[in-house]
Amino acid sequence: MLGLACTVAPVARGVEPARRRAVQHAIVVGYVTASSLYEEQPFYVKKLAASGSAERLDQINYSAGAVTKGRCSLSDPLADVLAPFPAENSVDGVSDNPTAGMHGYFHQLDELKRRYPRLKILISLEGRASDFAQDAKPENRTAFVASCVDVFVRGRFMDGMTKPGLFDGFDIDWESPHQEDAANFKALIEEFRKQMDAVRPGLRLSVAVDQAPERLPGTDFAALAPIVDEFAVMNYDYAGPWSRETGFLAPLFSTSTVEAHSGSIERSIARYKAAGVPAGKLLMGLPFYGYGWTDVNGKSNGLFQTGQPVRGDQPYRLIRGLAAPAQVFRDPLSQAPWIFDGKTFWTYEDTISVRYKVSYAMSQGLGGIMIWELSGDTADAELLRTAYQALHHPLKAAMFARKVTMPTEVTQAKGQ
Repeated sequence: MLGLACTVAPVARGVEPARRRAVQHAIVVGYVTASSLYEEQPFYVKKLAASGSAERLDQINYSAGAVTKGRCSLSDPLADVLAPFPAENSVDGVSDNPTAGMHGYFHQLDELKRRYPRLKILISLEGRASDFAQDAKPENRTAFVASCVDVFVRGRFMDGMTKPGLFDGFDIDWESPHQEDAANFKALIEEFRKQMDAVRPGLRLSVAVDQAPERLPGTDFAALAPIVDEFAVMNYDYAGPWSRETGFLAPLFSTSTVEAHSGSIERSIARYKAAGVPAGKLLMGLPFYGYGWTDVNGKSNGLFQTGQPVRGDQPYRLIRGLAAPAQVFRDPLSQAPWIFDGKTFWTYEDTISVRYKVSYAMSQGLGGIMIWELSGDTADAELLRTAYQALHHPLKAAMFARKVTMPTEVTQAKGQ
């Protein structure tokens, strides 16, 4: 027995019209990270064009802009603007001149934007919570935001290097302001909106938020909603290597009566709606990575069992290759897969679970999906293509209204 509960996935009245509106306007947002340049298999922006991903993306959030010492700055100047790319790794197929101009990911993103003019690119501002808390104080707030606008909207990246117009807004990644920061958090977001509108009306403002609004205590989401364009919910890391017990990385529905495994995307989204965030401004987070454990107890095919956590995460493109020799199982309620070979357990997302999740997002009238992060996909963008297709051609909302009774044992996935 897995301690699995009987769960009903509720569908509100009028969900079909909401779903049709969402299909028309919902967006696909994907993160690109500076750290991807240093991976064993570096990620190049050119891959977004070669795989067809750029055609399916509405927005790229570049991670990250640094928040330190009361101002914004480049987080990694080498990856951002200095590293010259050879022709084979460049979007336009032309080698960068190492002695002139802007290079790095910024130049590649600019080339991509030229080829796909409708594509929006946001800079994701990331830093320690203590830095954000200090910068958001009344005496620091205006100057801090002014520095961010100057660097990333006006494009004054470095001395002698200016490129306005690359970024179309900000993604604020102050993930968990404390109770005492709530008023300043709201004021900081308001200051961003004010200064952004003064420079270029129409710039996008996104806020990355934790799994549930309770993790941002005191935050007035109803008051923030008119100011913010997107609330990107980090609907992942419901289980991971910080625990010795296996679980689902990002379950759509709760599949356990045990508190440690009771979190779900369904509950997260419902809580943000109840907190005053319009569904059309919520982006459901999708992980393109997974977590593993070794020496796992074989009971229940390794699910919710103790084991030795594997340090860090692994991209979907690598985990996918592990599925063939191992057994792949699937939770019938959330359609979430896991791999268990009798010893090692992996939780991740695949095309089946992504299609199911994105369809659910559309049934709830959400504003779209957010992907962390694009380098985790296969060379032919298997997960992104699936998400895009589901966004435009979702499964019928009636699927999520059915009462599903969980069996006492999970079923092995077929056709993997």
